[in-house]
Amino acid sequence: MSHPLYGALRAAHPLASVLLQDNPGPMTLEGTNTWVLAVSDAYDRIVVDPGEDDGTHLEALADGPPVAAVVLTHRHHDHAGGIGRFVELTGAPVFAADPSLASGTTPLVDGAVVAGGGVELEVLTTPGHTSDSVSLLLRGPGSDGVALLSGDTVLGRGTTVIAHPDGTLGPYLDSLRRIAELPAGTPVLPGHGPELPDAADTARHYLAHREQRLEQVRAALERLGPDASARDVVEIVYADVDTSLWDAAELSVRAQLDHLRG
Repeated sequence: MSHPLYGALRAAHPLASVLLQDNPGPMTLEGTNTWVLAVSDAYDRIVVDPGEDDGTHLEALADGPPVAAVVLTHRHHDHAGGIGRFVELTGAPVFAADPSLASGTTPLVDGAVVAGGGVELEVLTTPGHTSDSVSLLLRGPGSDGVALLSGDTVLGRGTTVIAHPDGTLGPYLDSLRRIAELPAGTPVLPGHGPELPDAADTARHYLAHREQRLEQVRAALERLGPDASARDVVEIVYADVDTSLWDAAELSVRAQLDHLRG
């Protein structure tokens, strides 16, 4: 008998369904999107980002066809915190760029392919949000069904925090430029928030936003002096943003200051 929450899987793409974890917050939006990937008649499936160590979510996720592989987009707890328990429930191998999270498998590198459920995931290393962030190009049989699982590199709403000091702005801008080169109309299946219709277009908007923020930080430094703290800059640049988000903004500002001062 299926777990009652397993029916909460929502089809978001011909090859992908999403199970939303009940962990909403300023950093997670509605919660973590756990992605389940397979063609319709597949024997098994791939799970991307099982989420936090939440028994209800993980048990619902495990109650289904065999899991051929678990893939992590990055190390943050809201994506990977439940990986130990999920492996106990499923026995599935774990693929991650961080070797401490990969369970006896080769760490993910650029161009690597993970297969299962009748689909393939091609790894795009996209550091910046964290040093180990990857995005995943999803492909099914034939030429149909391409999509980008973006983790936290691109969100379904708002913009991504550069998780300084592990996250850095220069590599993040390079990652956005790489996504901006994807074919037009490649949908985004993000780690948080709703799906988006065009990865390249979204990446270009992110790049424009980052350039705008950098100009604002430069202007704030001119006003405050070159040794201004990140919090001083936040209070100017993010004056129109809810103060509950200032701690997250400060991480990104630290990354921007390192970028400018470097």
